[in-house]
Amino acid sequence: VQLQASGGGLVQAGGSLRLLCAASGRTFGTMGWFRQAPGKEREFVSAISGPLGSTYYAISGKGRFTISKDNLRNTLYLQMTSLRPEDTAVYYCAARRNEGLATDVRLYDYWGQGTLVTVSS
Repeated sequence: VQLQASGGGLVQAGGSLRLLCAASGRTFGTMGWFRQAPGKEREFVSAISGPLGSTYYAISGKGRFTISKDNLRNTLYLQMTSLRPEDTAVYYCAARRNEGLATDVRLYDYWGQGTLVTVSS
């Protein structure tokens, strides 16, 4: 199983980025995005689960971030708009075998390597 995240970069406050996570090796019940800023714990950003693609967002990204998944390509996306300096972090994609919109890092079975998002003020 591999999760390959990409799409990070440097963007000015108010800008947008789209992160991608290419998954291979199996399909997953739930996929999600987490982030970790320097000196902070890894935190939940968003998840998508089940055949209907139910979604859930942390309050920090609600209304600004959109998670989606291309099941044919087994690729996860995170469209981020109205970015703020406090969104600066390494963003990780994660997956779990079971369905269910989990927000706890311990409930995810597989992790990608992370992609750095830097938002300048």
